[in-house]
Amino acid sequence: MRKPLLSLVAALAVTACATTPMGPAEPPPPPPADAPVSIPANIIAAVDNPLRPEVDTRRDADRLPAQVLAFAGVRSGAKVADLIPGTGYFTRILSKAVGPRGHVYAYVPDELTKLANREPAVNAIAADPAYKNVSVVLNLLPNFGAPEKLDLVFTAQNYHDMHTPLMGKPDMAVVNRKVFQSLKPGGVYLVLDHSAQPGSGLRDAEKLHRIDPETVKAEVTAAGFVFEGESRVLRDAADKRNVSVFDPSIRGKTDQFIYKFRKPAGAR
Repeated sequence: MRKPLLSLVAALAVTACATTPMGPAEPPPPPPADAPVSIPANIIAAVDNPLRPEVDTRRDADRLPAQVLAFAGVRSGAKVADLIPGTGYFTRILSKAVGPRGHVYAYVPDELTKLANREPAVNAIAADPAYKNVSVVLNLLPNFGAPEKLDLVFTAQNYHDMHTPLMGKPDMAVVNRKVFQSLKPGGVYLVLDHSAQPGSGLRDAEKLHRIDPETVKAEVTAAGFVFEGESRVLRDAADKRNVSVFDPSIRGKTDQFIYKFRKPAGAR
């Protein structure tokens, strides 16, 4: 089960203080980005924003948005793309976290709007004066991009969908390369999704709405990104990863991975 933030930090602190025992060589430590991170004030204020709808805030205990965005490194003034924003759960938080000097581009795949036959839900957010720094970009997934270079491309619980007929099954090599090109040198690509069983690849993407984390890592690094680390705040060993994420027995409590990739500083 997921622990409250203070309990999690305390547990991690105890682990960090443990000494390395004598014996066989231990595996190499995880990348530095896997270390616990403090929650910056801009993210705390964004999550505490009283304008957030109750339908969103009641999900915070399961989604831990403050920890997720702190791991992503969201800062004031950042230019961010929320790729496949859905109803805008993270769009609203990102808007307040980047502040008036920043901007959030809610990128909605046109493949999805045509299938749904309705306008994107995030249009209402972009039209709200309280979220003046949000713009909706409606285009095909293989055309991903933004009007300016980005500091962060963020996608939550949707990477698996890009491998399904729901999104037209685009060539992910093309999509990830477009993400790479959209970012500033040193920019971050943050992928959060429901975990499938190890070695399952894309097998469960359509039926269970899950994906093997190693498949994501292989696809994204093939586009030129460097894997920087994982946050485990949404990991849950109680999820056996063998039923749909919409199954009542597991909905809202799935095992989720959060992978952070970075565009090399010398890349264009």
